[in-house]
Amino acid sequence: MATNPNISEYIGVTPKSEFDLAEIVENGLPIESLALLKEKGLSFSEVSEMVISPRTLKHRKSRGEHLSDEETDRLVRVARIVALADEVFGNREKALLWLRSPDDRIADRTPLSMLQTESGGRLIENMLWQLDEGVYS
Repeated sequence: MATNPNISEYIGVTPKSEFDLAEIVENGLPIESLALLKEKGLSFSEVSEMVISPRTLKHRKSRGEHLSDEETDRLVRVARIVALADEVFGNREKALLWLRSPDDRIADRTPLSMLQTESGGRLIENMLWQLDEGVYS
């Protein structure tokens, strides 16, 4: 079974604990953290669909602001799932292919499209754990 992956390389900071991560989310991450998701293979449109709209991103950049706590929470959710998929599949290309492929268990939606909400993120996380354990239903 895969362990809970370390997301530091996906968000740019290393939380010491879950409490530390909660505080990081409350304070917001720098906008530059979004570039790390792109380096991991997500497209600009995928990041903007799941984390922050291009218009809001432009405003935040011009004002020198961090991501809001809601945007940071979405960034962390996406980072956790992408990191877990990388670990489960053992290969980034296979992980991204799975995340981008429609699945009949989620009404032919893609796992990535489900990451806009916490409930969707939990569903995809459970699907990944099932794949890791060899359970596919």
